[in-house]
Amino acid sequence: MAPSQQAKSSKSARGLLTGLVVGVCLLAAAPCAQAQAPAKQPPVAPQASPQVAPQAAPQAVPGFWDPRRRPERPDLSRLTVIRFLTETDYPPFNYTGADGNPAGFNVDFARALCEEIKVTCTVQMRRFETLVDALASNRGDAIIASMAVSPQLRARVDFTDPYYRVPARFASRKDAVMPEIRPEYLEGKKVGVIAGSAHEAYLKAMFTDAELHPYPNDDAVRAALRKGEVDFIFGDAIALAFWINGTDSGDCCAFSGGPFVESRFFGEGIGIAVRKGNDVLRQALNWAMFRVWEKGRYTDLWLRYFSVSPF
Repeated sequence: MAPSQQAKSSKSARGLLTGLVVGVCLLAAAPCAQAQAPAKQPPVAPQASPQVAPQAAPQAVPGFWDPRRRPERPDLSRLTVIRFLTETDYPPFNYTGADGNPAGFNVDFARALCEEIKVTCTVQMRRFETLVDALASNRGDAIIASMAVSPQLRARVDFTDPYYRVPARFASRKDAVMPEIRPEYLEGKKVGVIAGSAHEAYLKAMFTDAELHPYPNDDAVRAALRKGEVDFIFGDAIALAFWINGTDSGDCCAFSGGPFVESRFFGEGIGIAVRKGNDVLRQALNWAMFRVWEKGRYTDLWLRYFSVSPF
C-alpha cells in the first residue's frame, strides 16, 4: 500500500485522529488485534498496484469498533443496491487495477460491506473534488474515498462511524530509535515537520521544549532526517509507514515511539458519507462494518494493504 497524505476532507486535510498522546487501537474501547504473520496534503503513493507483503513479525491491527457496543441489525429490506462513489487515484486506498476496474482498500472494504448486507454493489470512480456534488445529485448513494469527517462536510452529508484513522508518529534514524516518546524526552532535540500543518501545531502545543524545524513539504522533511539535519520528524503515520518501507528512505529510518491521536488537531477519523437524512443506509453500513470487523475480514484487509503498521 502506499499512501501518505492525510485522508481527506479536502485533499490537504486527509486523516486525523482522536485522543491525546494516547496509544492507539480504539475508537470506543476496542483493543488492538494481534495479527499473526505471515498472514492531497495527504499521502504520497509509491505505486498504483500495491503488493501483498508477508509479515515478518506480528503486526498490531487497529480496532475501531467496541465489542461491547454491538449494533442491532437494522431493517435491510429497502436496500437492493448500493452505488459507491470513490476517487480515481489515491493508492493503496483507491486506484485502477490491472483489469481496469476500481481497486484498493476502500473498494475491497465497500464490497465486503455489500456482501454482509447482501445487496448488489457498484463502485464508480470520480475525481475527489466532484464526489460530494455527485452524491447530492443522486449519482451515487455513498462515498468511500478516505474522506475525513469535518464540521464543514457534516453540513452537507451524513457520515457513518469512522472505519479508520490516521495517527501521527515520530520517525528517527535507525541508530536513534526510542521505544517511547514524551515531551520531556525531546527537550533540545531537532524535530522536522511540515510548516503550517496540524502536526506542527500539535508539536508547538505539546512539545514546547523541542527545537522545531519547519519544512515546506514531505520530501524536504524526510531528506532532512536522512541527512541527519534533524533528530526526528513528525507527521502522518500512514505516509511515513510507506516511506520507511519504500526505496526512497534508503532503509535509513524507523518509527520512534507510538502513535499520537488528538481530535482537536487531527480530526474525527475517516467515514463513509451518505446523503443528509439517509439513516437507513447509514445504519446499515454501520452494522455491516461491525460485522466485517467481528468476523476478522477487516483484519485481513488491513494486513493485505498495510505491510508496515502506521500504529
